[in-house]
Amino acid sequence: MLKLFLSSHGHMASGMKDSIEFFCGQNNNLTVFDAYVDEKNISEQLDAFYETVEEDDQVILLSDLYGGSVNQQMYMYLDRQNTMLVAGVNLALVLELTALDSITEEGLERLVEQSREALKIVKPEESKTEEDDFF
Repeated sequence: MLKLFLSSHGHMASGMKDSIEFFCGQNNNLTVFDAYVDEKNISEQLDAFYETVEEDDQVILLSDLYGGSVNQQMYMYLDRQNTMLVAGVNLALVLELTALDSITEEGLERLVEQSREALKIVKPEESKTEEDDFF
C-alpha cells in the first residue's frame, strides 16, 4: 500500500488535505502535519507515522520547500525501507498520488514532471471574431 506523509510550514498541508477530500472524499493513506503551529515537532510525528507503516508499504514523504527545515527533517528518514521524498509539492501532484496503491521511482518522476507542467502563468487569449476577419 502507498502511504503519504505531507508536511509544511504552517497550515498548507492540512489545507491541501482539505482540498483533496473535497475532490475525492476521505483518504486514509494521507497523513498531514502542519509544522510550527504548536508545540508538536515533525520528528515525533514522523516516528508515530512510521509505526503504522508495514514492511511491504511504500512511503512517500512530501514537503513544501526543498531545503526548508521540514524537508531537512524528512530527509533524515530516507534510510527507511521503501521511502522516497518529494519537495516543493503542489495540489496536482498530491491529488495524483492519493489515487494510487503503489508507484515506481520512474512513475513518481513522471508525476513530478506532470505536476511541474500544471504550473502555468495564465494570460488572456486573444480571440479573433468573424467581425475582426471582416475588416
